[in-house]
Amino acid sequence: MKAGETLLALRGLVKRYGGLLVTDHVDLSIARGEVHAVIGPNGAGKTTLINQIVGEVRSDEGRVELAGRDVTNWTVAARAQAGLGRSYQVTSILPEFSVLENVLLAIQSVRGHNFRFWEPAIAQRKLVEPAEQCLSQAGLLAQRGRAAGLLSYGQQRQLELAMTLAIDPQVLLLDEPMAGLGPAETQEMITALLAIKERYAILLVEHDMHAVFSLATICSVLVYGKVVFRGSPAEVRASAAVREAYLGDEELA
Repeated sequence: MKAGETLLALRGLVKRYGGLLVTDHVDLSIARGEVHAVIGPNGAGKTTLINQIVGEVRSDEGRVELAGRDVTNWTVAARAQAGLGRSYQVTSILPEFSVLENVLLAIQSVRGHNFRFWEPAIAQRKLVEPAEQCLSQAGLLAQRGRAAGLLSYGQQRQLELAMTLAIDPQVLLLDEPMAGLGPAETQEMITALLAIKERYAILLVEHDMHAVFSLATICSVLVYGKVVFRGSPAEVRASAAVREAYLGDEELA
């Protein structure tokens, strides 16, 4: 896949719950090397949109295209196998396992079960090497042997990023990766994402506007499920309409 070629495209995505229109004909496209931030007030439909993309929520209208293929009716697992990686708002690590073992499990989840029963995964270089590469990309290689439960919360979020990278995605869906992080941890996550952004198409849902403006190449503002503004981070920052949409909820300055 060439740089600049569209990896994720949403065509008129709609989700209704009874009479409530949660996502309203959302169009969006992301190419490799782009970070498309979806921002908006609480209840705007951002997480529902991500759930539609990964297949956890079935869309009422519209299409999801991954690397030119219509995956609208594919399962969550099939989309992951095709290159769609998602991180969640809440960490999903195994605290009693080491940092490296958590990533190894993520790799095995997409490669199938390890049938070499006589040899643990941690001894298999063909698994360990890509796992260490993912940890390096997430800025966590130095913690490889540490129990995941002993990491700081920020490091646990970095571990979850490494686990997402371990499934070898083309597209990263990051659902509030800065949630719960302090200023120093937020900057560490921003640094890690800046280092890898050229390799992936990234959709970022995030409330931390410093992170959005540091990472995004383009922003879509979602209000009541509808994209009401789309532009560069500078254009979003300068938009009176965006400030009105965020009034009382976010600080854009």
